[in-house]
Amino acid sequence: MREPTEISDGAGARPDRAVIRDALGVGVAVGLSGFSFGVTSAGAGLDVLQTCALSLFVFTGASQFALVGALAAGGNPFTAAAGAFFLGIRNAFYGLRLAGLLRLPAAIRPLAAHWVIDETAAVAFAQPDQRSARLGFTVTGASVFALWNLTTLAGALGASALGDTDAWGLDAAGPAVFLALLAPKLTSATDRAVAALGVLLVLVCVPLLPAGVPVLVSALAAPAVLAVRGRAGAGEPPASDRHGATAPEEYGATEPREVRSQEAGERGATAPQEARARETEESAR
Repeated sequence: MREPTEISDGAGARPDRAVIRDALGVGVAVGLSGFSFGVTSAGAGLDVLQTCALSLFVFTGASQFALVGALAAGGNPFTAAAGAFFLGIRNAFYGLRLAGLLRLPAAIRPLAAHWVIDETAAVAFAQPDQRSARLGFTVTGASVFALWNLTTLAGALGASALGDTDAWGLDAAGPAVFLALLAPKLTSATDRAVAALGVLLVLVCVPLLPAGVPVLVSALAAPAVLAVRGRAGAGEPPASDRHGATAPEEYGATEPREVRSQEAGERGATAPQEARARETEESAR
Protein backbone atom coordinates (compact mmCIF):
# COMPACT_ATOMS: atom_id res chain seq x y z
CA MET A 1 0.00 0.00 0.00
CA ARG A 2 1.26 3.47 -0.82
CA GLU A 3 1.13 5.81 2.13
CA PRO A 4 0.72 9.55 1.55
CA THR A 5 3.98 11.39 2.00
CA GLU A 6 2.26 14.60 2.98
CA ILE A 7 -1.10 15.51 4.44
CA SER A 8 -2.59 18.47 2.64
CA ASP A 9 -5.87 19.79 1.43
CA GLY A 10 -4.64 21.53 -1.69
CA ALA A 11 -2.77 20.51 -4.80
CA GLY A 12 -2.57 16.86 -5.73
CA ALA A 13 -6.09 15.99 -4.58
CA ARG A 14 -7.92 13.33 -6.56
CA PRO A 15 -11.39 14.05 -7.99
CA ASP A 16 -14.16 12.96 -5.62
CA ARG A 17 -15.70 10.81 -8.35
CA ALA A 18 -12.52 8.73 -8.68
CA VAL A 19 -12.21 8.25 -4.93
CA ILE A 20 -15.88 7.23 -4.60
CA ARG A 21 -15.60 4.84 -7.56
CA ASP A 22 -12.61 3.04 -6.06
CA ALA A 23 -14.14 2.95 -2.57
CA LEU A 24 -17.43 1.53 -3.82
CA GLY A 25 -15.60 -1.09 -5.87
CA VAL A 26 -13.81 -2.32 -2.77
CA GLY A 27 -16.95 -2.06 -0.64
CA VAL A 28 -19.15 -4.08 -2.98
CA ALA A 29 -16.54 -6.78 -3.60
CA VAL A 30 -15.86 -7.31 0.10
CA GLY A 31 -19.40 -6.71 1.35
CA LEU A 32 -20.86 -9.48 -0.78
CA SER A 33 -18.66 -12.06 0.95
CA GLY A 34 -20.80 -11.57 4.06
CA PHE A 35 -23.15 -14.12 2.47
CA SER A 36 -20.45 -16.73 2.86
CA PHE A 37 -20.02 -15.82 6.51
CA GLY A 38 -23.76 -16.11 7.13
CA VAL A 39 -23.81 -19.58 5.62
CA THR A 40 -20.67 -20.68 7.50
CA SER A 41 -21.93 -19.31 10.82
CA ALA A 42 -25.27 -21.06 10.46
CA GLY A 43 -23.44 -24.27 9.60
CA ALA A 44 -21.40 -23.90 12.80
CA GLY A 45 -24.59 -23.96 14.85
CA LEU A 46 -25.21 -20.24 15.44
CA ASP A 47 -28.73 -18.99 14.88
CA VAL A 48 -29.67 -16.01 12.71
CA LEU A 49 -29.63 -13.51 15.58
CA GLN A 50 -26.20 -14.60 16.81
CA THR A 51 -24.79 -14.54 13.29
CA CYS A 52 -26.09 -11.04 12.59
CA ALA A 53 -24.88 -9.80 15.98
CA LEU A 54 -21.33 -10.91 15.13
CA SER A 55 -21.35 -8.97 11.86
CA LEU A 56 -22.92 -5.93 13.48
CA PHE A 57 -20.70 -5.63 16.55
CA VAL A 58 -17.46 -7.43 15.61
CA PHE A 59 -17.30 -6.37 11.96
CA THR A 60 -13.95 -7.82 10.99
CA GLY A 61 -14.24 -10.68 8.56
CA ALA A 62 -11.10 -12.68 9.38
CA SER A 63 -11.89 -12.73 13.10
CA GLN A 64 -15.50 -13.70 12.46
CA PHE A 65 -14.52 -16.60 10.20
CA ALA A 66 -11.89 -17.74 12.71
CA LEU A 67 -14.44 -17.69 15.53
CA VAL A 68 -17.15 -19.68 13.78
CA GLY A 69 -14.56 -22.04 12.28
CA ALA A 70 -13.23 -22.92 15.73
CA LEU A 71 -16.76 -23.36 17.07
CA ALA A 72 -17.69 -25.58 14.12
CA ALA A 73 -14.70 -27.79 14.92
CA GLY A 74 -15.94 -28.22 18.50
CA GLY A 75 -13.51 -25.78 20.09
CA ASN A 76 -13.99 -24.07 23.43
CA PRO A 77 -15.81 -20.73 22.99
CA PHE A 78 -13.16 -18.87 25.01
CA THR A 79 -10.36 -20.37 22.91
CA ALA A 80 -12.23 -19.48 19.74
CA ALA A 81 -12.74 -15.92 20.98
CA ALA A 82 -9.04 -15.62 21.84
CA GLY A 83 -8.04 -16.64 18.33
CA ALA A 84 -10.45 -14.11 16.85
CA PHE A 85 -9.09 -11.43 19.18
CA PHE A 86 -5.49 -11.98 18.10
CA LEU A 87 -6.48 -11.74 14.45
CA GLY A 88 -8.24 -8.45 15.15
CA ILE A 89 -5.27 -6.81 16.89
CA ARG A 90 -3.95 -5.61 13.52
CA ASN A 91 -6.86 -3.15 13.34
CA ALA A 92 -5.43 -1.32 16.36
CA PHE A 93 -2.23 -0.64 14.41
CA TYR A 94 -4.26 0.57 11.43
CA GLY A 95 -6.03 2.93 13.81
CA LEU A 96 -2.79 4.47 15.03
CA ARG A 97 -1.76 5.33 11.48
CA LEU A 98 -5.22 6.47 10.42
CA ALA A 99 -5.56 8.80 13.40
CA GLY A 100 -2.67 10.93 12.14
CA LEU A 101 -3.85 10.79 8.54
CA LEU A 102 -7.58 11.48 8.93
CA ARG A 103 -7.48 13.72 12.03
CA LEU A 104 -11.18 13.28 12.63
CA PRO A 105 -13.07 15.30 15.27
CA ALA A 106 -13.03 13.70 18.70
CA ALA A 107 -16.81 13.28 18.74
CA ILE A 108 -16.89 10.86 15.79
CA ARG A 109 -13.66 8.94 16.43
CA PRO A 110 -15.40 6.17 18.44
CA LEU A 111 -17.80 5.57 15.53
CA ALA A 112 -15.02 5.70 12.94
CA ALA A 113 -12.97 3.21 14.97
CA HIS A 114 -15.62 0.56 14.29
CA TRP A 115 -14.91 0.90 10.57
CA VAL A 116 -11.14 0.45 10.87
CA ILE A 117 -10.56 -2.73 8.86
CA ASP A 118 -8.18 -3.87 6.13
CA GLU A 119 -10.21 -2.39 3.29
CA THR A 120 -10.88 1.07 4.75
CA ALA A 121 -7.22 1.40 5.76
CA ALA A 122 -6.03 0.37 2.29
CA VAL A 123 -8.27 2.88 0.49
CA ALA A 124 -7.38 5.71 2.89
CA PHE A 125 -3.63 5.11 2.67
CA ALA A 126 -3.80 5.09 -1.13
CA GLN A 127 -5.01 8.71 -1.29
CA PRO A 128 -2.63 11.66 -1.84
CA ASP A 129 -4.24 14.11 0.59
CA GLN A 130 -6.29 14.25 3.76
CA ARG A 131 -9.61 15.17 2.16
CA SER A 132 -9.47 12.26 -0.29
CA ALA A 133 -8.39 9.92 2.50
CA ARG A 134 -11.39 10.92 4.62
CA LEU A 135 -13.77 10.46 1.69
CA GLY A 136 -12.30 7.08 0.74
CA PHE A 137 -12.40 5.85 4.33
CA THR A 138 -16.02 6.95 4.80
CA VAL A 139 -17.40 5.55 1.55
CA THR A 140 -15.54 2.27 1.91
CA GLY A 141 -16.58 1.85 5.54
CA ALA A 142 -20.23 2.64 4.86
CA SER A 143 -20.52 0.37 1.82
CA VAL A 144 -18.73 -2.58 3.42
CA PHE A 145 -20.67 -2.24 6.67
CA ALA A 146 -24.06 -2.03 4.97
CA LEU A 147 -23.49 -4.85 2.46
CA TRP A 148 -21.67 -7.12 4.91
CA ASN A 149 -24.57 -7.02 7.37
CA LEU A 150 -27.25 -7.41 4.69
CA THR A 151 -25.51 -10.34 3.03
CA THR A 152 -24.81 -11.93 6.42
CA LEU A 153 -28.54 -11.93 7.10
CA ALA A 154 -29.24 -13.33 3.64
CA GLY A 155 -26.64 -16.06 4.09
CA ALA A 156 -27.93 -17.07 7.51
CA LEU A 157 -31.52 -17.23 6.27
CA GLY A 158 -30.48 -19.07 3.13
CA ALA A 159 -28.53 -21.63 5.13
CA SER A 160 -31.58 -22.25 7.30
CA ALA A 161 -33.63 -22.87 4.16
CA LEU A 162 -30.99 -25.24 2.76
CA GLY A 163 -30.99 -27.36 5.87
CA ASP A 164 -27.83 -29.35 6.51
CA THR A 165 -25.04 -27.16 5.16
CA ASP A 166 -22.50 -29.99 5.48
CA ALA A 167 -24.39 -31.93 2.84
CA TRP A 168 -23.82 -29.06 0.41
CA GLY A 169 -20.13 -28.68 1.29
CA LEU A 170 -20.70 -25.13 2.43
CA ASP A 171 -18.46 -25.65 5.47
CA ALA A 172 -15.53 -25.05 3.12
CA ALA A 173 -16.79 -21.58 2.19
CA GLY A 174 -15.27 -19.90 5.25
CA PRO A 175 -11.69 -21.16 4.77
CA ALA A 176 -11.90 -20.45 1.04
CA VAL A 177 -12.92 -16.83 1.57
CA PHE A 178 -10.30 -16.44 4.30
CA LEU A 179 -7.57 -17.64 1.93
CA ALA A 180 -8.88 -15.37 -0.83
CA LEU A 181 -8.58 -12.37 1.50
CA LEU A 182 -5.14 -13.40 2.74
CA ALA A 183 -3.36 -14.39 -0.47
CA PRO A 184 -3.11 -10.90 -2.07
CA LYS A 185 -1.48 -9.56 1.10
CA LEU A 186 1.50 -11.95 0.90
CA THR A 187 3.62 -9.58 -1.15
CA SER A 188 7.07 -10.11 0.40
CA ALA A 189 9.28 -13.09 1.17
CA THR A 190 8.81 -12.45 4.89
CA ASP A 191 5.01 -12.51 4.54
CA ARG A 192 5.13 -15.79 2.65
CA ALA A 193 7.54 -17.33 5.15
CA VAL A 194 5.27 -16.38 8.07
CA ALA A 195 2.22 -17.82 6.28
CA ALA A 196 4.01 -21.07 5.42
CA LEU A 197 5.27 -21.54 8.97
CA GLY A 198 1.82 -20.75 10.35
CA VAL A 199 0.25 -23.40 8.11
CA LEU A 200 2.89 -25.91 9.17
CA LEU A 201 2.28 -25.21 12.87
CA VAL A 202 -1.48 -25.66 12.43
CA LEU A 203 -1.05 -28.95 10.55
CA VAL A 204 1.23 -30.28 13.27
CA CYS A 205 -0.96 -29.11 16.16
CA VAL A 206 -4.43 -30.06 14.85
CA PRO A 207 -4.11 -33.78 15.75
CA LEU A 208 -2.54 -32.97 19.12
CA LEU A 209 -4.38 -29.97 20.57
CA PRO A 210 -8.04 -29.01 21.13
CA ALA A 211 -9.85 -27.16 18.37
CA GLY A 212 -9.01 -23.47 18.31
CA VAL A 213 -5.64 -23.82 20.05
CA PRO A 214 -3.66 -24.48 16.81
CA VAL A 215 -4.70 -21.02 15.58
CA LEU A 216 -3.16 -19.49 18.70
CA VAL A 217 0.02 -21.52 18.24
CA SER A 218 0.31 -20.35 14.64
CA ALA A 219 0.65 -16.78 15.92
CA LEU A 220 4.21 -17.74 16.95
CA ALA A 221 5.15 -17.91 13.26
CA ALA A 222 5.59 -14.14 12.92
CA PRO A 223 8.06 -13.58 15.80
CA ALA A 224 9.94 -16.76 14.85
CA VAL A 225 10.50 -15.64 11.25
CA LEU A 226 11.43 -12.10 12.29
CA ALA A 227 13.90 -13.44 14.87
CA VAL A 228 15.60 -15.64 12.25
CA ARG A 229 15.80 -12.78 9.75
CA GLY A 230 17.16 -10.42 12.39
CA ARG A 231 19.83 -12.92 13.40
CA ALA A 232 20.80 -13.48 9.76
CA GLY A 233 21.03 -9.73 9.20
CA ALA A 234 23.20 -9.26 12.29
CA GLY A 235 25.64 -11.91 11.05
CA GLU A 236 26.33 -10.21 7.69
CA PRO A 237 29.78 -8.55 7.41
CA PRO A 238 30.05 -4.82 6.77
CA ALA A 239 30.07 -3.62 3.19
CA SER A 240 33.85 -3.00 3.24
CA ASP A 241 34.44 -6.59 4.36
CA ARG A 242 32.15 -8.05 1.70
CA HIS A 243 33.89 -6.13 -1.11
CA GLY A 244 37.45 -6.61 0.14
CA ALA A 245 39.97 -4.12 1.48
CA THR A 246 39.71 -0.47 0.64
CA ALA A 247 42.16 1.08 -1.78
CA PRO A 248 44.54 2.58 0.85
CA GLU A 249 44.72 -0.78 2.67
CA GLU A 250 45.55 -2.57 -0.56
CA TYR A 251 48.64 -0.35 -0.94
CA GLY A 252 49.83 -0.98 2.60
CA ALA A 253 48.52 2.17 4.27
CA THR A 254 47.41 1.59 7.83
CA GLU A 255 46.25 5.06 8.86
CA PRO A 256 42.83 6.47 8.04
CA ARG A 257 42.61 8.58 4.93
CA GLU A 258 41.61 11.69 6.89
CA VAL A 259 44.74 11.48 9.07
CA ARG A 260 47.02 11.08 6.09
CA SER A 261 45.41 14.03 4.33
CA GLN A 262 45.82 16.19 7.42
CA GLU A 263 49.50 15.29 7.77
CA ALA A 264 50.13 16.01 4.10
CA GLY A 265 48.51 19.40 4.50
CA GLU A 266 50.67 20.20 7.51
CA ARG A 267 53.84 19.22 5.63
CA GLY A 268 52.82 21.42 2.73
CA ALA A 269 52.20 24.37 5.01
CA THR A 270 55.64 24.14 6.78
CA ALA A 271 57.72 23.68 3.59
CA PRO A 272 58.08 27.45 2.80
CA GLN A 273 59.11 28.18 6.39
CA GLU A 274 61.87 25.55 6.28
CA ALA A 275 63.17 26.94 2.97
CA ARG A 276 63.41 30.49 4.36
CA ALA A 277 65.22 29.19 7.44
CA ARG A 278 67.84 27.47 5.26
CA GLU A 279 68.40 30.65 3.22
CA THR A 280 68.92 32.66 6.40
CA GLU A 281 71.51 30.21 7.67
CA GLU A 282 73.42 30.21 4.34
CA SER A 283 73.54 34.03 4.20
CA ALA A 284 74.78 34.15 7.80
CA ARG A 285 77.65 31.78 6.91
